[in-house]
Amino acid sequence: MTDDGIWDRRSLFRGAAVLAGAAATAPLLESAAMAATGGGDADALFKAGKFEQAGRAYEEILKRDPQNLSAARGRGHVGLLSNRFAEAEKYLKTAVSLAPGDKEANELLGDCYIRQDKFALSVPCWKAAGVDDYAKWFAAVSGEPYQIKGDVGRVRFQQMDPRPLVEASVNGGPAKKFTFYTGAPNLSLTASVAKEAGLTPVVSQKTDFEGTPIWVYYGVLESFKLGDLELRNVPVGWSSTESGGDVGTDGDGMIGTWVFYHLLTTFDYAGRQLILRRRTPETARKARAAAARAGASPLPLWLARDHNLHSLGSIADSGQRVVGVNLGGFGEIAAGMPGDVAKRLGVRTDQDRPIETFAHSHPTITYPCYPKEIRLGDAVARHVYCEADPNMPVNVPWPYGTGFDGLAHFAHCFFKPYNVTLDFTGMNLYLVRGKAT
Repeated sequence: MTDDGIWDRRSLFRGAAVLAGAAATAPLLESAAMAATGGGDADALFKAGKFEQAGRAYEEILKRDPQNLSAARGRGHVGLLSNRFAEAEKYLKTAVSLAPGDKEANELLGDCYIRQDKFALSVPCWKAAGVDDYAKWFAAVSGEPYQIKGDVGRVRFQQMDPRPLVEASVNGGPAKKFTFYTGAPNLSLTASVAKEAGLTPVVSQKTDFEGTPIWVYYGVLESFKLGDLELRNVPVGWSSTESGGDVGTDGDGMIGTWVFYHLLTTFDYAGRQLILRRRTPETARKARAAAARAGASPLPLWLARDHNLHSLGSIADSGQRVVGVNLGGFGEIAAGMPGDVAKRLGVRTDQDRPIETFAHSHPTITYPCYPKEIRLGDAVARHVYCEADPNMPVNVPWPYGTGFDGLAHFAHCFFKPYNVTLDFTGMNLYLVRGKAT
């Protein structure tokens, strides 16, 4: 899918060889998985996106077998998806104590700590997981990360297509143009902006991006200002060509999910602006009340693999399933799905017009498709342009995927008539038609 040619940690540092979009797996095998296990297997429930049921099933296993590593790790993962940190830590610490070298449990616990800005506690986890770049990066962050100055920041979209751009200031300098994308983790800059800001890398590594060798760097940014709201002491990444030039020229950087989950953010597509507020129980309550006044019910929000957002949606006659929510990014599609999903749901697909593109920095070929309906909560689009990727696997397990099935991912163009608020306090998503009030 065009939205998925964006760098992430695994494509940059691990050279991931899977062609998978954010939340890009098919849930259509759910009934078979349930039948094969009598409907009670915790792993099958998790794979099918039945997270609460899976959590209870893992707990039952642990009652019978407190030393069960898979159940402890799975139960902790369920808690982490919903930012329930106390329970996530409890079970993931149990898993790590049972198997100190278990890479998956250590990565999940490391993610649990960085979501809470407990960077120092995350470092041993990344080391045990073999993620040395993260261990060095987070060890280099001293003091309180993501310090917030101001209460509200509003920034207008400077453009909408092919990707939205907003203006932000780096280390007090002149306005720079940034895109944003919830399919990316950290804040990232171009090499020229990083140089102008005087950044010094704490991690440097050569890797490959879309067939081209590049250098990737991680460091810490003193100040990042969006409107009247400033973030200080922010982990940041940047990349350069081998000659030191910028890898991309479409903007000066990208704002990823880590920035947004520190705030209560409204992606006001209809009003062409980002609205960023301090993330507190009070601002979350106000967001819920505003959505209720507009007639919108809260949708569940899950955060997987440190940055991938998910909720519940449907394609054609699928019924509600777990879907990816990709705010920002670029491209013309309203949604992307595995070719198998399109085939099983009878989605009209134009096989005569292949599209050569990239998914997670690797080449793939997708095809235009036109489902009769795609739905996220009460938001509906009918017969809109989407893409189907026949190379996208049904499920991508750890370490390169979420390990659970997902129907599709909803992309940039789907959200244009709406404003979308992400509440990482209550883990709710509010999708309201029209401009934010």
